[in-house]
Amino acid sequence: MQEEAPTNLQVAEWIARILADSRIPVLVIGAVALAAHRFVRFTEDIDLGVIADLARMRSLVESLREEGYHTEFHEPDGEDPLGGVIDVSGPFGLIQIISFDDRFPAAIRDALEGEDIRIRPGSMLRIIPIPQLVALKLYAGGWKSHSDIVELLRRNPEVDLNDLRETCSRYRLRGLDKILEDLQGNG
Repeated sequence: MQEEAPTNLQVAEWIARILADSRIPVLVIGAVALAAHRFVRFTEDIDLGVIADLARMRSLVESLREEGYHTEFHEPDGEDPLGGVIDVSGPFGLIQIISFDDRFPAAIRDALEGEDIRIRPGSMLRIIPIPQLVALKLYAGGWKSHSDIVELLRRNPEVDLNDLRETCSRYRLRGLDKILEDLQGNG
């Protein structure tokens, strides 16, 4: 009988353990985090947000390769809004480890200090809270992120919009007011 390949989520859990061993805290961001906050949309990958400098990211690539994972490291250039991305791929799909180290670490740091939402009971994978998820989406920019924020807030009407405004203002992010106008107009 052939052994089943691990799922994307199982591999993400194993990667979270490797990150923990390297003392790199991790948060689930992207479409999986949106789904955890009641907005399910199609995705083929799991995005993990970390704060790790280039040396730690390179070391992580080596650790993952030693564990048998196929990895590709995309180092940032001066124009890159991210601090590097590691693609981990295989029969399970794709997992991206995205560093915000010297680009936008405050959102990750604040999320790690905030609400502790797990992907499932006992999991090492924490879901980024809504205020920081919105901040990352604003930081990313573009129409898709704008649309994601509108739908996320539509499906989570209990979100404190004043808290959200304060969070985005603290990070010096622009564009939330336009999104809230769109939310009101389409609500």
